[in-house]
Amino acid sequence: MTRHSLPPADRAAANLAAAGRSAELVGLIRGEIDRAAEYRIPFSRFMELALYEPRLGYYRQTADRPTDGGDFLTAPETHAIFGWTIARRIESMWHEMGRPRPFSLIEYGAGSGTLALSILDGFRRHGSTDLLEAVRYAPIESNPKRLADLGRRFGEAELAAALVPATPSDAATPSDAATPSDAATLTVGVVLANEFLDALPVHRSVFRGGKLLELYVVWRNGFAATAAEPSTPELAARLADDGVTAQLEEGQVVEICLGLELWLDDVARRLARGYLLAIDYGYDAADLYGRRRLAGTLLGYRGHRVVDNPFADPGLTDLTAHVDFTAVQRLAERRGFVARSLSTQQEFLVAVGLEQELRALQASPDLTLADYARARSGIVRMLDPRHMGRFRVFIAGRDVDLATAALTRPR
Repeated sequence: MTRHSLPPADRAAANLAAAGRSAELVGLIRGEIDRAAEYRIPFSRFMELALYEPRLGYYRQTADRPTDGGDFLTAPETHAIFGWTIARRIESMWHEMGRPRPFSLIEYGAGSGTLALSILDGFRRHGSTDLLEAVRYAPIESNPKRLADLGRRFGEAELAAALVPATPSDAATPSDAATPSDAATLTVGVVLANEFLDALPVHRSVFRGGKLLELYVVWRNGFAATAAEPSTPELAARLADDGVTAQLEEGQVVEICLGLELWLDDVARRLARGYLLAIDYGYDAADLYGRRRLAGTLLGYRGHRVVDNPFADPGLTDLTAHVDFTAVQRLAERRGFVARSLSTQQEFLVAVGLEQELRALQASPDLTLADYARARSGIVRMLDPRHMGRFRVFIAGRDVDLATAALTRPR
């Protein structure tokens, strides 16, 4: 039963409870602002609390977020064919690496395991029994409730043997990635991050009078933004490294995700040899910080609708910002990775074998008309450049043979 199929009285009670949690989170954030120097906090801190505060944050609730009845829909929830197709690429990575055993599949933002389960099911469908026996799936998820649900689902799918028990560091918030993962053992395999990077907290800045200022969060009978000197020189340094400082327009608002470095530090501490596969909406820096996005890319989502005000209903609204893939590549390379490809999701899925997966599905004797229609509808969303088709897929390798690899760019 989805949230929208609840009886009216139950739905009203659920909405009232959610409003109460949001009001409590508003008070918590306001209290932090009142205690802060200059009575302001960076937007990155506001976003971190709004999304990941342990009791009240958006991603810490029990409600299903990436579903038809939730606030947004990701490709894995659209149809399992997405995971089956990605399984093909992971299979080829495993063979490229010499079929190591064990073979780790580490997923950031694992949720309830929907993507992982479809990938492992893909191994089954493709007859990759050796890989299925070798794989060890390590979920990294900030919501303990989702981790518990993930364990149940793996058991029901008879895949419990492939699941690596989560450690406290695996349930950390994105900002906690700065804490070394001492409990994590260096492994060989693939690190997967699907629509994870867009939810890392970002600093907001504005270019005024020929210099970069930071947009802080203050309380003025409600949350509001105010510009002042940056809280850290790393903001200007990131834009300089991206080579985009000179192209910024007067009044242009930008989002800068310093958390990318902390995340990649954590990835490097976990993966000794293998591949990084990141899928998200974003652009090269020149495009991301170009004239078409003078107001920035920060948006909220609630009930499958865009929320323009990032301060609206904290804890009940998803907040996201487009990913700077120029920074992702550069920062990954500084940690020993070599970029292999950057393509659109449309290009990636077609090249890897989405069409073959659809043909295999059509040949299934158990296929129903409803499931076929759902698969076709999902594929349209996955490939349509107006929807998920324009997402970027970034692949980089660490200590693997990339001698013949060339970084390709999406068209």
